Amino acid sequence: MYDYLKDFLKIDRISKDYLLSILRNLSKEISVNDLILASAHLHAEGEYIQATYRKEYQDIYIKYFIMRIKEIKENKNNYKGEVDKQELLGSINLLKNQFDLVDDEGEDKFHLIYSVVSLYTTYILDEPIHPVGTPFPGNLMVTVENGIYYCPVKENNEDNPLAVCKFCIALQSEI
Repeated sequence: MYDYLKDFLKIDRISKDYLLSILRNLSKEISVNDLILASAHLHAEGEYIQATYRKEYQDIYIKYFIMRIKEIKENKNNYKGEVDKQELLGSINLLKNQFDLVDDEGEDKFHLIYSVVSLYTTYILDEPIHPVGTPFPGNLMVTVENGIYYCPVKENNEDNPLAVCKFCIALQSEI
């Protein structure tokens, strides 16, 4: 996957439409079976989440990942504007480093799904990676106010090498 995305190094300007075409092609490598396995992976990860909001968290994540891949595969919209090349390359490097850190055998498609959805959501839709309504401890959640997205845990995770908060467009919410 990352070799495919290295093509961005050769291009001076990256349109949103071009990035979408790359992500759409990558998403075609993801089968229904891959989505089922990714759902099981997310469900298993959710077992470590506080019981009070585990079900809601799992439901949002599982629905979000499955629906986004389907959306990416079918998205024929045209998007105006360009992507900041340096920011995009930084995001791709962060995702590659995450993959290198966890490098679990058989998790390749999960990481592909995770990467494609994260890049699509951030650079094509201009939305936060965690969907609005994603719950966090303390009855906190990702919100949107006047078109600006807020996350209650962004600052706490910006230095976490396994988090994508560094390139998420959400701002830290005031807690």
